Amino acid sequence: MNFKRPRSLKDKVTHYCPGCGHGVVHRLVAEVIDELRIRRKTVGIAPVGCAVLAYDYWDFDVSEAAHGRALAVATGIKRVKPDLVVFSYQGDGDLAAIGTAETLHAANRAENLTCIFINNACYGMTGAQMAPTTAIGQKTATTPEGRSPQEGDGYPLIISELLARLRGVCFVERTTVITPSDVLKTKKAILKAFLNQINKRGFSLVEVLSPCPTGWGLSPQKAAEFIKEKLSREFPLGVIKDEA
Repeated sequence: MNFKRPRSLKDKVTHYCPGCGHGVVHRLVAEVIDELRIRRKTVGIAPVGCAVLAYDYWDFDVSEAAHGRALAVATGIKRVKPDLVVFSYQGDGDLAAIGTAETLHAANRAENLTCIFINNACYGMTGAQMAPTTAIGQKTATTPEGRSPQEGDGYPLIISELLARLRGVCFVERTTVITPSDVLKTKKAILKAFLNQINKRGFSLVEVLSPCPTGWGLSPQKAAEFIKEKLSREFPLGVIKDEA
């Protein structure tokens, strides 16, 4: 089989660290948009975080948003131009911390949007501090001994399970990109999330457990093992809700 660069993905070297999952998911999003033939009617929203420069890599319209406000911006664009396909692309520090209110309310209102949620369990852009999704026992710049609920660090925020309880949400799936089969599952989930929007079924979210070797202080191989052995136990993989 002859693999080619998707039309929706620019021919440009990314700034992401070796072993980071962002580049893989960028390509999957581009492949899905090409296959659905919606490149000229798609708008992505990239807020603050490691993916703040996503517009440098995708060859379709992408809007910036203030930290945590991607789904608020997406809502505004979609309501003004309902025929557009609008999606947010957000990290865990953005979506599940400063943007928690925007996330919950957009989902609860059943906004007809697609959300791609990249969960690397830390604030990757600013120095790998503890995030709401940091696993119990995981060491970060602000939890050098490991996250401890007993020390006031709280528990990991399972955002996908929370959103799945809302009646406005039609589809939630958690995937990863550490093996070829995982990559294929992630693409299938992203495709479904976009089709849900096209068919006006409401709010869809795909959470991707993404390796952050630099932030975690691990090699790419060890980072993949960390997802398999630790992170996916805190955040179980699979379809959490599907009412489409």
